[in-house]
Amino acid sequence: MCGIAGYISSKKPSKKILKAMTDRIAHRGPDAEGFYLDDNCALGHRRLSIIDLATGNQPMYNENKTIVIVFNGEIYNYKELKKELGSKYKFHTTSDTEVLLHCYEEWGHDVTKKLRGMFAFGIWDTNKKELYCARDGWGIKPFYYYQNNDTFMFASEIKAFLDHPDFNKEFNEEILAAYLCFNSTPTTETFFKGVKRLEPGYQLVYKDGDIKLDRFFKMEFKKSNKKMSDLVDDIDKAMRDSVLHHKIADVEVGSFLSSGIDSSYLVSLAKPDKTYTVGYDNPKYDEISYAKDLSDKLGINNVSKKITKEEYMKAFPNIMYHMDEPLADPSAIALYFVAQIASKDVKVVMSGEGADELFCGYNTYREEIDQSWYMKIPFSLRKLAAGLAGLFPEKRGFNFVYRRGKRLEDINIGLGRIFRDEEAQKIVKIKNQIHTKDIVKPFYDEYSNDSNLVKRQVIDYYFWLVRDFLHAVDRNTMMFGLEARTPFLDKEVYEVARRLPDEAKIDSKTTKVALREAAKRVIPNEAYKKKKLGFPVPLREWIREDDLYNDIKEKFNSNIAKKFFDIKRINKLLEDHKSGKKDCYKKVWTIYSFLVWYNQFF
Repeated sequence: MCGIAGYISSKKPSKKILKAMTDRIAHRGPDAEGFYLDDNCALGHRRLSIIDLATGNQPMYNENKTIVIVFNGEIYNYKELKKELGSKYKFHTTSDTEVLLHCYEEWGHDVTKKLRGMFAFGIWDTNKKELYCARDGWGIKPFYYYQNNDTFMFASEIKAFLDHPDFNKEFNEEILAAYLCFNSTPTTETFFKGVKRLEPGYQLVYKDGDIKLDRFFKMEFKKSNKKMSDLVDDIDKAMRDSVLHHKIADVEVGSFLSSGIDSSYLVSLAKPDKTYTVGYDNPKYDEISYAKDLSDKLGINNVSKKITKEEYMKAFPNIMYHMDEPLADPSAIALYFVAQIASKDVKVVMSGEGADELFCGYNTYREEIDQSWYMKIPFSLRKLAAGLAGLFPEKRGFNFVYRRGKRLEDINIGLGRIFRDEEAQKIVKIKNQIHTKDIVKPFYDEYSNDSNLVKRQVIDYYFWLVRDFLHAVDRNTMMFGLEARTPFLDKEVYEVARRLPDEAKIDSKTTKVALREAAKRVIPNEAYKKKKLGFPVPLREWIREDDLYNDIKEKFNSNIAKKFFDIKRINKLLEDHKSGKKDCYKKVWTIYSFLVWYNQFF
């Protein structure tokens, strides 16, 4: 696991500039640094040593030094690929990086179809004068790029661009209202104007000043006719194999552990020596006792920490800096603390992201069953009722009528919508804001022939898993030089999950039906039954307490807030929450997170 950065320019690259770029992301790779420069190309690398500790440094070259690579991630099938390459290539290391380099020599731009793992890389071909880059199909590893004048630059984190003289730091204001709805950046464009993220499953070629994008992976679903017991067997086999591959390392591998099924399943399969959990003094938000119970039953160690409000808030500005963009998911901060305690013992941890999207773990998916009675009402009548419900303040009953009177593609942007579009557009003072419906439309169009359940999975995958959860996991772990691995997001696990029929995903009683049955075989307590919690945080209560309330109020009336927001409206949200009139903590926190982030960069 590492940090990569580089640039191509008509001017001779500077090592001083390249080193400044990689120094900005030194936290991603505290073990070593490396540089490559020629007349046009500069490639930099910060290394976190996981595999081949002695000889795996980067940038790495092929035998005649015509091809150079910087790579961030892990290729879990590198041993199998090395065998497939046979004796055609000479290997000077035991690293997966060298295997990837020779795989590129063998298969060119088709190499991504051969890889099982998480990756973001840049390969410079000196003969072709071509830069070839790719990001894994799940978006586990980040990749950003920017072009200005005759310079093209890329990096694991946006902040690496700040030290390049050809980078113009400008705020991209047109996505602010959309951020308020999603709580993260939902577009390929970022909050830094001109900076784009390479989307999951895409590769990029930069040559002669032109950028070409090509997609090599997309989620596709095809229902199997297998009986339930066989499906459970398939999940069991795929998960055991995935965990085995994700344990490959020359250092110790630990695991995050909450009270839920996903991390409990991984820990029960992997049986790492150490697990890590965070909680709070409020028992309603504390998962430590559940995690300790599982660890005790498995005979492994659990290290835990209770987070106080004071340390949570003290760490928050630094976390927003490391996120690169505003991220208002409260659990992202909890991840900071669990990564912090894990990094004291290990360099690698497993984490349970991806299970909910692949196996249908969110409670919203059950709306397809639980609310089917209401959907039998003619759409014209439901649409009329939704229009009336939309006139009233957001409350549970009105929200139900409002949502179910609209087509899925007109209202659903994923599991955690914060603001409705209309309210976000009123709160943001900047005009010409992007609408959420326009952001998700290409995905609904692409999956138009699939069921509503599959559409929900796809939207949650792209807009919540990739842009929120995986983003938070990557930044919070790499902040401490810690590698996070996600065994649910595996090529072989996906091949099983994508063939599950609806009844193996959800029923009238629960979610993740087939996955729970597979997990039941190995989890020694009843974690396989538990409902989805995530990393619960007591922000709802904290915001009503005077110290945090006063800090938020100050920021809501700052010059920055006045520049972007209708401060009368945002202050009303804060006061309504403080008084208990409405539960507005998610909306308040989303605005507050942006203001803290903006202050870090602009």
